[in-house]
Amino acid sequence: MTTIFPHTAQSRTSRMVLGAALAAATLLTAGCSGRGGNDEDVAYVARDVESLYTEAKSRLDRGNTKLAAALFDEVERQHPYSPWARRAQLMSAFSYYVAQDYNKAIQSAQRFLSIHPGNRDAPYAYYLIALSYYEQISDVQRDQKITEQARTALTEVNRRFPQSEYAADARLKLDLVNDHLAGKEMEIGRFYAQSGRWLAAQLRFQNVVNDYQTTSHAPEALYRLTESSLALGVPQEAVKYAAVLGANYPGTEWYEKAYELIEDHAAGITAS
Repeated sequence: MTTIFPHTAQSRTSRMVLGAALAAATLLTAGCSGRGGNDEDVAYVARDVESLYTEAKSRLDRGNTKLAAALFDEVERQHPYSPWARRAQLMSAFSYYVAQDYNKAIQSAQRFLSIHPGNRDAPYAYYLIALSYYEQISDVQRDQKITEQARTALTEVNRRFPQSEYAADARLKLDLVNDHLAGKEMEIGRFYAQSGRWLAAQLRFQNVVNDYQTTSHAPEALYRLTESSLALGVPQEAVKYAAVLGANYPGTEWYEKAYELIEDHAAGITAS
């Protein structure tokens, strides 16, 4: 059973949160019309900071996100000590994020935080980093390094800014991330079980029960622990897991299957 990470609808919500925060945080100047969308627009031409910034914003508004990001970077390069440079760093990160160039979005946001760690827009930068990891999460059959990074970054948003709108969204995403990581453990555990490697399988299912007990995978993990305990010749442990399953998830298909296993292979045995 393969789980595909359901982040499409969440991405739309995140973009709405980011867009609203961006408008509130940057007090942008708008209205300057842009030139064509060719790469030569980014070539070094000394311009006053306001014109350069407004040109970048115009490109972003028109959907030319990569060129906008490059122009925001140019604001900082040409005018590093201007207050506009600080805004441009965040706008560059946001532009790369919208363009789905997540590595550059993370780099720009991290640069902003390294220079302005106590800035009032720091929560926004942390949140943008978390989203950039989150939206790279792939299905459970692939390596989950990015998923772990997303969990770490989302946890950091919630830890640092628990009362913010970013933390509220981060907590929702953390639930999905944990469910995804639990799904990966289950995928590996099932593979080991099918190969007859019951001890290795049991360790994976135990990880789900210990670390992801609030996810949707917990009932199946308890059933699989019942199954693997019987296979390993420890019926007392199987009865214990079945009892926990019945106490927490009565009436589920996994409890019914566990009950049948116990009736067939461990009737009359008490839990250890």
